[in-house]
Amino acid sequence: MASFVMLARFTEQGIKTVNQTTKRAEAFRDMAKKMGVTVKEIYWTLGRFDVVGIFEAPDDETATRLMLSVGSLGNVKTETLRAYSAQEMGQLLKGMK
Repeated sequence: MASFVMLARFTEQGIKTVNQTTKRAEAFRDMAKKMGVTVKEIYWTLGRFDVVGIFEAPDDETATRLMLSVGSLGNVKTETLRAYSAQEMGQLLKGMK
């Protein structure tokens, strides 16, 4: 499974109904599970981003599908980062010349 970090900011719609953000997070977990994605953690944060999520997906396409689906709901805008463990990075580095 590939690891991803999701950075999210509330949209105007999302902040107007911020009192439902934890319920939306649970709905996100359910949506992810149906796509074969495991949500490891969701954090609400101070600063540039309002929410940070960590999840594992079978591939980049599934992660993209999940992010497009959550974005289409209109409550957050996301930025997603592919994350590599030390072991994965070691394997990548072996292919360098």
